Amino acid sequence: MNTKTASDSGQSMNGVPEMHQQELDQLIKEHDNESNFRDLQGSLKLFVTVVCVALSIFHIYTAGFGLLNEISHRTVHMTFIMGLLFLVFPRRAAKRPATGIVLGLMYGTFYLLVAHQLVGALGNDLPMLLNASIYGFAGMMALSALPLSALGGRGDKPGWLDWPLAILGTLFSGYLVYFFDEIFITNIGFPQSLDYLMGGVAIMLVIEGARRTMGESLSVIGVLALLYAMFGPHLPGVLAHRGYDIIRLVEHLYLGTEGIYGIAIGVVATYVFHFVLFGVLAQASGLGQLFIELATILAGRYSGGPAKVSVVSSGFFGMISGSPVANTVTTGAFTIPMMQRYGFSGRFAAATEAAASCGGQVTPPIMGASAFVMSEMLGIPYNELILVAVIPAAFHYLATLCMVHFEARRLGLKGMPAQDIPRLRNVMARHWHQTIPLIVMVSLLLMQFTPFLAAFWGIILTVLCSYIPLLLKPFGFKRLDSDSVLTPRRLVFSLEEGAKQSIAITAACACVGFLLGVTTLTGLGFKFSGAIVGLATDFGAWLTVLIPFELVAQDALTLFVALLLVALACILMGAGIPTTPTYIILASIVAPALDDFGIALLASHFFIFYYGVLADVTPPVALAAYAGAGISGSDPMRTGLTAFRLSMGKALVPFMFIYAPSLLFLNFSWAEFGLAMTSGILCIVGLSAAYIGFFCAPIQKIEKVILTIAGLVLVGSNPWVILLAGSTVIAVLLRNYRQGKPAQQLCAG
Repeated sequence: MNTKTASDSGQSMNGVPEMHQQELDQLIKEHDNESNFRDLQGSLKLFVTVVCVALSIFHIYTAGFGLLNEISHRTVHMTFIMGLLFLVFPRRAAKRPATGIVLGLMYGTFYLLVAHQLVGALGNDLPMLLNASIYGFAGMMALSALPLSALGGRGDKPGWLDWPLAILGTLFSGYLVYFFDEIFITNIGFPQSLDYLMGGVAIMLVIEGARRTMGESLSVIGVLALLYAMFGPHLPGVLAHRGYDIIRLVEHLYLGTEGIYGIAIGVVATYVFHFVLFGVLAQASGLGQLFIELATILAGRYSGGPAKVSVVSSGFFGMISGSPVANTVTTGAFTIPMMQRYGFSGRFAAATEAAASCGGQVTPPIMGASAFVMSEMLGIPYNELILVAVIPAAFHYLATLCMVHFEARRLGLKGMPAQDIPRLRNVMARHWHQTIPLIVMVSLLLMQFTPFLAAFWGIILTVLCSYIPLLLKPFGFKRLDSDSVLTPRRLVFSLEEGAKQSIAITAACACVGFLLGVTTLTGLGFKFSGAIVGLATDFGAWLTVLIPFELVAQDALTLFVALLLVALACILMGAGIPTTPTYIILASIVAPALDDFGIALLASHFFIFYYGVLADVTPPVALAAYAGAGISGSDPMRTGLTAFRLSMGKALVPFMFIYAPSLLFLNFSWAEFGLAMTSGILCIVGLSAAYIGFFCAPIQKIEKVILTIAGLVLVGSNPWVILLAGSTVIAVLLRNYRQGKPAQQLCAG
């Protein structure tokens, strides 16, 4: 994704040297698998540009003038995407050759198994030459998965394997588009041999597509899900099931809406694509720069101003971008060097930017792709979902701001000089026209218009409003920012970029469709949920014995253990898989476990969603933190650990709204809401002070322990326990306040 920095001259508004655009793009490609595009040249670049622009125009048109029927819309989207995928994304090279060989052999064995089962089931119905071609295609797929550099395709130039894969990627969905009437109307329920053959091709290409765009973790999960479905009778204990051959799997996963073309692809094709495109266009039109300047005005003058600017600007930018890595690089190119200049360490600066940028995925009104999937899965209107997300998002940024503030006070850092802070009047005089599309889009969402229609008008108005400076210049409006006009060249680039940004999430959701389809076939979700409930019950009973005087009921302990297990599953899954597929997988197989404890469906899904978001700041795969470390020059792993700690608010908030659903406006009561807000604020302030080791003066070790324990206890819902823990936090902080000098008073900055 291209980013727009504070100035085209290579200097920020504070005189801090900024990274060149090429370096920023390289950072995004290095740390964000979803943006690791080839730098195509010549006629191939022109061809890809034309196809990408055509896909963007198709989605803009259907958003404004009516979608196709469900299956047609999804298959048309996949026809474009799978054709582009193998041309735009390079063939992956494993970091460790031995690992690459083992995984390549696993993929190859799976592809040949699929081919063998297809030939065994359809051999009498297909010509011998076609049977041989199935094995040939499986062999080609196996070669593509092996780490053989001689096959090419790892750099910017497609290899000889990429072209047939791109053509077949277009064909397996295009086949459903062309023969729609025969497959889904005339012969529904009676697939033909060629239908099964194309389904087998689809399964193999989706696995390879997910591997190229998302890495090994998700594609391995897809393969294991399919193997689980095939070999169910041979599995032990509760994992065993009747088993399904490749014919049944193709019918379920390819010729229906339970697999590849399921709810996940439906959301990408009808919601996510439009908002991704809006974010790209809004950024190209200068909205990101406006956010940085507004954040500087709001937070720059206070203690540790640059770090607070980082948090606020990332929150603003997160409203239009669901990518933590892109957010980190875009705003971090300006804020990280500035934080270092004003006295923060490179590690803390990069971690602050990464932690704040990850908040974009939980910040209304866009919130990333996961929120759209959640809306569709729960059947809750998106405009209601974004209102529900306001309080949890505010808690996340409060926690990050508290830690930044206490760190700045600990280091004795002051705010930015007045000359480095722009004036609000001047900023709005230059950029007011850039806010119109966002205001209109949010208004339409709140007025309960469909998300894709809101995105349609956001996209159209972004383009039109970018020309306002040119139209008003003859009338004396010369202060408007005219450098961000979406000229035809820039518009074409943005339409191309928007389409490219949707490729990886589409491939991931198609692969996740395998797990969803297998779950509905085999009942895997119920088995997994039953295991969590059983384990939580056993641990809860054990903990009840250890706690004296029955201070905590067994049911409460069982719920707490279940929440910890689910949180751990989310963090482990998210450590290798991006947020959206993580959420879809866990919502299918883990969320039902929380339902057994009487937790509202919305609360359980939000719990999973929030812990999935921690993926980008959870070592060893903390991609946003690593991207920030690339800008600051700090150690990536240490930066990831610091970013994870700075995201403490996001880790605690899910427990808060499980115990106090009023925070999500569920079973709302002012008493519960007020108590939850008070305890949440005290919890965040107390834990932030304990982690940084400073409030108004250095905090002693024993005080850190007391604040940590009391802060964690505040997450609960018992009013008397909250009163005791809250009083403890207040007492410790007041004592520390008295120890501090008058100049160190909290209200001073």
